[in-house]
Amino acid sequence: MSTPVQLPFEQTDVLRLAPGLRALQSQGAVHRVRTAEGDEAWLVTGHAQVRQLLDDDRLGRSNPDPEAAAKDSGSVLLAGLLGDFATDHARLRALLEPHFSPERMLALRPSVEKLTGQLLDALAARKPPADLRQALALPLPIQVLCEWLGVPQEDKERFGNWTQDAANVGDPVRSKQGLGGLFGYCRQLVAAKRQNPGDDVISRICATEGINDNEVLALTALLLFGGYETTVARIGTCVSLLLASPGQWQALLDDPGLAPGAVEETLRMSMPNPHNGGMPRYALTDFEIDGVTIRAGDFVMLNVIAANHDETVFGDPGRVDVARDTTAGLMFGHGAYSCVGATLARMQLQVVIAQLVARFPTMRLAVGVEELRLRHDTLIGGLIQLPVTW
Repeated sequence: MSTPVQLPFEQTDVLRLAPGLRALQSQGAVHRVRTAEGDEAWLVTGHAQVRQLLDDDRLGRSNPDPEAAAKDSGSVLLAGLLGDFATDHARLRALLEPHFSPERMLALRPSVEKLTGQLLDALAARKPPADLRQALALPLPIQVLCEWLGVPQEDKERFGNWTQDAANVGDPVRSKQGLGGLFGYCRQLVAAKRQNPGDDVISRICATEGINDNEVLALTALLLFGGYETTVARIGTCVSLLLASPGQWQALLDDPGLAPGAVEETLRMSMPNPHNGGMPRYALTDFEIDGVTIRAGDFVMLNVIAANHDETVFGDPGRVDVARDTTAGLMFGHGAYSCVGATLARMQLQVVIAQLVARFPTMRLAVGVEELRLRHDTLIGGLIQLPVTW
């Protein structure tokens, strides 16, 4: 077997696939690599192969031999968040899906539209330029979560800081403290909801038949973390991709009905994390894919962003096209392991893009796209700043 190559972490800007990933992808779909922690792993970059393995029971989130398992920041944090659900994905999904139903998202949308409008009112009252990440991407998801989950608005900054700390990949102590703070807060929140339930998600989870306190706690922490950090990052990268492609911003002005397509296209291109190889999985048995034999216990990373740039599926994949057919996209996974929170994320992004284009038709980047930088200190990624003017 050839010597593993170092996992390519570099990222030049928000518009281009990392050169190292692009080079690997041109050589095939499955690659032997070495992670930043020094462990050997399989990196899967081909669309067909990533799609297949995202919904393949031969892979799991836990290694059948935990002592020998390769470790990465993503799998460690995910295991901490999932708690008792780490090996029971079906039960986790069954408990979460009712809260993300189309009916519940439709009922929540007016509130998201109102909150977005208020933040854009404040932005419009300012003199440009401004940092859109601070003005919109950071405050909106946390306000939406507070209302939806039933978290007091006055606590939003506290749990926002904990989730950011928990996602820190450069400081394990800070990450552990952030996760501890988040769980401690969620424990108090769940106790309060059991005493005084309301019309919110956490109260409904507490009332679910057969659920225990540890499971309620894990679900609450998972929803707070997943619903906040990821949406902050996606608002920034999706909007920046549109602003860096003025013709696509104009297309949305000409036809506001393209907003849902713009969300899907920018999610397809969105750089999730400049140093994460992909969704972490472990082989539960020996199997072969694309002529490569994977052994039980092997660490496998499914690189969705590379798969979404596969030229055999998406023509000219590095170009933003809000009218593109993205039905083959793997933005939220695939099959039984697709992201259960996709409906909430999509709805927020659709509202943001529709209102931004309508309210700020002349909005543009205040710096060159090459000056935009991704965060390297967090599991989720996203932009450090998004300077805009209008």
